[in-house]
Amino acid sequence: MSDMFQTAPLQDLSTARASLEAAGLKASKVLVYGMNYAPEMAGVGRYIGEIAEHLASLGADVTVVTTPPHYPGWKVQQSHGNRYSKAKEERVLVFRVPLLLRERMGGVWRLLAPASFALTSAPVVFWQIVKRRPVTVFCVEPTLFAAPVAQFAAWLVGARTVLHVQDLEVDAAFAVGHLAGFKWIKALGLAYERLALRRFHQVVTISMRMADKLSEKGVSPDRVAIVRNWVDLSHIYPMEEVSPYRAELGFSDEDFVVLYSGNIGAKQGLNVLLDAAERLRHQPRIKFVIAGEGPSKSELAKRYGHLPSVRFLPFQPYARLNAFLNMADLHALPQDRGAADLVLPSKLGGMLASGRQIVVTADPGTELADFVGDTAIVTPPGDAELLAEAIRRAAANETPTSKADQGRLAKGLSKQNGLAELTRFVLPRGAFQAGGERAVSDLGYPTGDGQKAGR
Repeated sequence: MSDMFQTAPLQDLSTARASLEAAGLKASKVLVYGMNYAPEMAGVGRYIGEIAEHLASLGADVTVVTTPPHYPGWKVQQSHGNRYSKAKEERVLVFRVPLLLRERMGGVWRLLAPASFALTSAPVVFWQIVKRRPVTVFCVEPTLFAAPVAQFAAWLVGARTVLHVQDLEVDAAFAVGHLAGFKWIKALGLAYERLALRRFHQVVTISMRMADKLSEKGVSPDRVAIVRNWVDLSHIYPMEEVSPYRAELGFSDEDFVVLYSGNIGAKQGLNVLLDAAERLRHQPRIKFVIAGEGPSKSELAKRYGHLPSVRFLPFQPYARLNAFLNMADLHALPQDRGAADLVLPSKLGGMLASGRQIVVTADPGTELADFVGDTAIVTPPGDAELLAEAIRRAAANETPTSKADQGRLAKGLSKQNGLAELTRFVLPRGAFQAGGERAVSDLGYPTGDGQKAGR
């Protein structure tokens, strides 16, 4: 494994602080409430599963209220049913509730699915909070629809409420056109969002721009913290040998492989990447692999499946993810312009940690463009011609980027740092008084990297 990607011991958390963390969580009860949870591999579910397991590993009594695994394909996995269930999963007690689903989740269905979760989960989460009397109720957005019942039950038992914002769902739904014709729904949704957000004791989000937007929605900056989504650097790292996937998929040493691996939906702007592939169809050594699931996959496969250079694959097993990411010569991170500052794509961490070159579509001044800086090739969103030219130049080795800077960014997104910092916001207030003050950014947001998060 390359030295620049090795995970160093936590230096920003002292031994005293670590032991205090364990003591603070020992026998504490935490209830986690959100639509997505393990074993979902992509997006929010994977992170929430890792958070719950981390808290349980420290000694906390963790209960989760969630749905059957269904994302990103919007179809319940075969190992589960779309029904009420209760099971001990690893060290966590998990209650699952049914929700309305269909494969194409556009339009008003983007509201019906989370609304159905709010309805079916309400009696379960209310009773579990009242019965278990957790010290913290940890809610996840999406979806904020479910928050009021949890907030009320938490108030009854005196529990702290923490909201983890992975996606500004109202803004995102309209930015990518899911509900473009329903302006009254947007006004209603934004009003409800402002009301619900103000009632959390602590709000944690994953990017600076999202923190800005939360403040604009009425959340006091001193209650907003930033902990970026992380990557497990012991699992994803640059391989010294050639990835076995190249031979398995029939790629030669001369082939230049462009890889997208993740959710296949409207926010990802994958049509632009595939339009670029069409423009490069006369350069047969440039290959494109689109791996993942999502509501746009079948449509994209129909539209671009005729291209001999394009291959669609399902998600690959997590145990082989490092080899899969190392198969690429170039990682592609396309993003719809409307969603540019509503999310900071979590797949970026794995791309950086793999040590392979990256091309990103983002406008200057967006957080994604500022974050990657010179470690990636950046082209404007929606411009397939410029993206195709960037890929062609990368294939000709005309656009070298800094692997050292890439490694530095990957280290800043390490899983152990992210989980340690997030845990501090789940613990009761004052649990870390002996462990030092948390870092505060120039805008007043506590951050998860132990340093000031300047612009």
